[in-house]
Amino acid sequence: MATVRLPGLIDAHVHLREPGYTHKEDFYTGTAAALAGGVTAVLDMPNTAPPTDTPERFAAKAALAAAKAVCDVGLFVGATTSELDAYLPIAHRACGLKIYVSETFGSLRIEDLGLLHRFFRTWAASGKWQAASGKWQVAGSESTLADPQSPVPDRRSPVAVHAEELMLPVCLNLSHLYGVHLHVVHVTRRSEIELIRRAKERGYPVTCEVTPHHLFLSSDDLSRLGTRGDMRPRLASPDDVTALWENLALVDIFATDHAPHTLAEKAQATPPPGVPGVETLLPLLLTAVHAGRLSLDDILLRCVENPMRIYGLPTQPDTFVDVDVDARYELSDARMRTKSGWTPFAGTPVFGRVEQVILRGRQVYDGERVLAEPGSGAVLFQSA
Repeated sequence: MATVRLPGLIDAHVHLREPGYTHKEDFYTGTAAALAGGVTAVLDMPNTAPPTDTPERFAAKAALAAAKAVCDVGLFVGATTSELDAYLPIAHRACGLKIYVSETFGSLRIEDLGLLHRFFRTWAASGKWQAASGKWQVAGSESTLADPQSPVPDRRSPVAVHAEELMLPVCLNLSHLYGVHLHVVHVTRRSEIELIRRAKERGYPVTCEVTPHHLFLSSDDLSRLGTRGDMRPRLASPDDVTALWENLALVDIFATDHAPHTLAEKAQATPPPGVPGVETLLPLLLTAVHAGRLSLDDILLRCVENPMRIYGLPTQPDTFVDVDVDARYELSDARMRTKSGWTPFAGTPVFGRVEQVILRGRQVYDGERVLAEPGSGAVLFQSA
């Protein structure tokens, strides 16, 4: 047995489903699942019911998280066609602005080029970088970056986009035009990672993330997974997966896009897209370390250091995760703590079992049980 002590991981892309979809997940069950996976901070997306798109809705969601979460939670605000940029007064309380230009529903789907210009322009103008002090000055408040030398030139928090295929170059060029840091979530295709390579080479303010399910699954797995494999972006070809591994140096973050649905929903002829993932992030990555495809430093860079830098996250003092990196077992639905109770990786042999998690000096997970009380997690950026 080889026990390694790691800092608490950050999952920078989760859907905890509250408010509106608590039959799938909620702030307690989702953050408890995170702790069981060695994750001590998550960043939650705005596509709830109602969407997190106004100061009032953001405040209501933050109150729910404050009452229930057992790990730290940051909240995105969402750009919508109905509320437009009504969120701007609380932009400094969000970890980022999420814009969906591909594959979503309702008012969150932004397809109009004029609206995209508006959102990038107003987000760029909502905060000014104070280079001398290393602080952002936003609407009369300030917050300190994790790293004042971060290559995020115009504000602490980026515009995060779900942008596939032809929409990706549109967003890349808007980020360049307005000098806005663009973070491209769940990149899947060779064409996309190559566009991002070129943009980075040209000095565009762009970062990107890849999910474990797009690294370790491909379209070849769909016949086995059935409707459980329905997700957005869709599983890509084996060649696309190869391209992600070949261009790993361009990938800034590993994040799960934890998107739980019930098994009954996934069994429908037209299932809702998405898969849970926050609990399986670390064992899947540690299995890649055993296979020689990653190093521990690769994991820490993309699951701790870069999320902190990109989103300006605070440090978590006296926080660590003890992991038996040589423990070998099979992932199973039965062991999942997410309310949805399943994983697309059921039956997959993995290495790496979390033995305990300490958050701010308190044991919050003992290898079997989540010990933290609801509300013990912090909601980030709310004190400014």
